[in-house]
Amino acid sequence: MSVNLKEVKEFIIGWNEDNTEEFYKVADEIWENPELSMQEYKSSALLEDLLEKHGFQVERGVAGMPTAFIATYGSGRPVIGINAEYDALPGLSQDREKLEKCPVTPGAPGQGCGHNLLGTGGVKAAIAVRNALEKYGLTGTVKVLGAPAEELCLGKPFLGKAGCLEGFDAILDWHPWSYTKTNYDSCQAYFSVKYHYKGSTCHGNSPWHGRSALDAAILQGHAVEMLREHIYPGNPPDAANTINYTFTTTGPEFPSVVPDYTTAWYIGRFGTTEEMLEVLERVGKCAEAAAMATETEVEKEIVTVTHHKIPNKVLAECFRDNMLQVGVPQFTEEENEKAKAIQRELGKPETGLPSELEPFEGGYTVLCDTSEYSWNAPYASPWIAMGMENCGWHHWGVARCAGDTMGRKSMDCAAKVISMTAADVICSSDTLEKAQAEWKERMAGRKYECLLPEDMEPPIHLNEDVMAKYR
Repeated sequence: MSVNLKEVKEFIIGWNEDNTEEFYKVADEIWENPELSMQEYKSSALLEDLLEKHGFQVERGVAGMPTAFIATYGSGRPVIGINAEYDALPGLSQDREKLEKCPVTPGAPGQGCGHNLLGTGGVKAAIAVRNALEKYGLTGTVKVLGAPAEELCLGKPFLGKAGCLEGFDAILDWHPWSYTKTNYDSCQAYFSVKYHYKGSTCHGNSPWHGRSALDAAILQGHAVEMLREHIYPGNPPDAANTINYTFTTTGPEFPSVVPDYTTAWYIGRFGTTEEMLEVLERVGKCAEAAAMATETEVEKEIVTVTHHKIPNKVLAECFRDNMLQVGVPQFTEEENEKAKAIQRELGKPETGLPSELEPFEGGYTVLCDTSEYSWNAPYASPWIAMGMENCGWHHWGVARCAGDTMGRKSMDCAAKVISMTAADVICSSDTLEKAQAEWKERMAGRKYECLLPEDMEPPIHLNEDVMAKYR
């Protein structure tokens, strides 16, 4: 069946513009009920119910995670995945009417990364594609990947571990940000690992009777500091290889008692997965050596491990072409004044909100577990303006914008360009073939294998105690 791609895209744009309020309501409700990683029960249910209402078959609680889901519509190939995230961040509760830091509930979480928009925008795009499939009798399948705990890089590795990322022809995504770019960027591989040391306590005036867990943790840290010299530095500033660590627990917390337990928490970011895995092994050897030298015991706890992202220029070019057709979000004078007020409060230059499409390029971007998608299929993700320039991210000002009209405009733009790019993949076999050929070339024969331990289970009770205070 011959399909006019231009006509399909015009339909998609019109459908997105005619269907807004239902999605604004869901995004607002997720914003008003922010939930931390692995505790996104209300947020995931809102998106699941919305997808079911629009004809999707929804499988809830996938990969052993109660707040993960996969929603499916259509049949046959190509199979297009669309990402949805919805977790919030700790301590970023914010009054949507205030232009200074003003938590609704002190200490409570907030949508300081705009995931209320990210998840809802992805769902809206999928529903737009569903309507185009039906209207034009197109063959293809659209699946929404409901991925919890992005802020801890947890959800997608467990989706991959359970086999949920297999069988896709392309996976599409977006993220609200402080600029608009459609780059074919990569991101670093990542590990987050805790080392739990166990020694034996005794009185500080006769320390020879004890074995200090804190000494072991400090010795590991010293060894890692020496290890830095012998790690390939990457290509700063874009792909700099870094290790950070801290001691999260030490006790008994009294200087005249030799501490018998200490936890050292390490995270590392590396340009390639291979570099990251090599360094992770060497950091582990530092832990083993420290335990041996202090006659203590050490136990390793993997929090998460993720791959570096495989870019796809073909899909990114589709996103750019569609962004040029749709246009970047255009903010009003009132919206810019709000942004400038937040910038003023933060002591930043009062530049307001971005209004241009940034140059098309490769490079690196912030770390994210969406890299797991990119090892399973061609993947691309534009950044779409919502917040202020020069203010960073993950703060109350971002939460403020994510709950206002600036966030809605960003989400509207995202839903259009994602669903239009899906149309490119569905309607143009040439586009799909080129994207997959590029993906195979960049993968260079490598196969996706989840980097988490085989026996590792999702930490479904993570943040449960914190959320109990604020629900």
